[in-house]
Amino acid sequence: MTPASQALSVDERISAAIAPYADVVSGAIFYAVPVGGTEFPLIVGWLIVAAGVFTLAFRFIQLRGFGHAIAVVRGRYSNPAMAGEVTPFQALTTAVSGTVGLGNIAGVAVAVSLGGAGATFWMIVAGLLGMASKFTEVTLGVKYRSVDPTTGAVSGGPMRYLSKGLAERGRPVLGRVLAVFFAVCCVGGALGGGNMFQANQSFQQVLGVTGGADSVLAGRGWVFGLGLAALVGLVILGGIRSIARVTEAVVPFMALTYMGAGLVVLALHADQLAWAAAQILQGAFSAEGVAGGVLGAMVQGFKRAAFSNEAGVGSAAIAHSAVQTDQPVSQGYAALLEPFIDTVVICTVTALVVIVTGHVDAGGLTVAAGDARGVALTSAAFASAVWWFPYVLALAVVLFAFSTMVTWSYYGLQAWAYLLGDHAVTGLVFKLLFLACVVAGASMGLGPVIDFSDAMIFAMALANVVGLYFLLPVVRDEVRRYEAGVASGAIRRH
Repeated sequence: MTPASQALSVDERISAAIAPYADVVSGAIFYAVPVGGTEFPLIVGWLIVAAGVFTLAFRFIQLRGFGHAIAVVRGRYSNPAMAGEVTPFQALTTAVSGTVGLGNIAGVAVAVSLGGAGATFWMIVAGLLGMASKFTEVTLGVKYRSVDPTTGAVSGGPMRYLSKGLAERGRPVLGRVLAVFFAVCCVGGALGGGNMFQANQSFQQVLGVTGGADSVLAGRGWVFGLGLAALVGLVILGGIRSIARVTEAVVPFMALTYMGAGLVVLALHADQLAWAAAQILQGAFSAEGVAGGVLGAMVQGFKRAAFSNEAGVGSAAIAHSAVQTDQPVSQGYAALLEPFIDTVVICTVTALVVIVTGHVDAGGLTVAAGDARGVALTSAAFASAVWWFPYVLALAVVLFAFSTMVTWSYYGLQAWAYLLGDHAVTGLVFKLLFLACVVAGASMGLGPVIDFSDAMIFAMALANVVGLYFLLPVVRDEVRRYEAGVASGAIRRH
């Protein structure tokens, strides 16, 4: 070992070793083309086009099925006696906890910084379109799930419907290849973006509100990581039922806490709401503003929505596969609410707060923003109206990160089990590895690790969307049967 390499820390050596591979994989998955003076990742276009196809294929299901979706989540079309491990509401909160995270706080601020207030409009449009993608993938997830007749344990998600569904349609080899590719990417994404990144950013936020460099936690990320790993471990060792019980309590609390603070700010700036709406529309449709005006706003809005709600990635289908139902389409309806909650509601509140407080307008960042970017910009916007908000933000970040980690542990475990077999020993190995990554994520500088894992998460969409296109006729048949059953009374409210 050379003296130079001896001087490097462990995390620096890991980053240096991974960097070449991370650059190649990330560059391939997030390959971007210049649009309106900004870079547009083709993977985002892949997801938006798919969402548009499914919206048309199911006749704007996100609009005509919204009321039915609420009824399903309330348990009106489910029965605890049916196969499955969790209720529709628990499945929804579990899936939402996997998507509601730091992107709703920091990512939205980045989007409106680069695309101006108009990015908010396109973010909402993309979120509404993404509801149809969630409907499609979750319906397939429940239809092709496997239920252990002895234990009642459920295994589901894109791995199952890609392999089973495409085999039914005469393409078993393609189905198997896509399923394995998806599962490998899901494991990588779970350990990185669904775990290490969450631990790292929650520690940084807590460090900031406890004194920064002068904090007792400074240089002791591993202590925070151990505590977080202990909490995560208490949940994930109990399996999906334990995860669902926690998320059904944590998700409403964290969403209401964050939304409550946001509504307070909006109420304090009620006189600016009309102006903010005008700035959003002006930025969305005029040729003025940063990064090419309307194209820049559209690109940033679509990117934020795709990165936030993961519609088309396939992750939500894993959570919903465990629900107690014998009607796959009913859970497709329930899944409509996820992008709505994540993007149309929570992301929009973040954007409005940044806009009404004067930090962003149709042209992008204003003088009031100063040097603040990302989560710092969101924190500054809230703090300008409510001085104690950085503490609320720290709590929100930790809760968002915690809930994301417990949900992605389940996603990763299901993919791991598909690859290596659903055995107690292999499952325990993954859970211990996941908890070790919590500690590492809080105590390391991640760099290329996160670039690589982010690419893994969106690589899941490559395999998943191909499968969704092939299986679209299957979903159409299921929808026709379900809607006919509801109309005739054969499928009844409970």
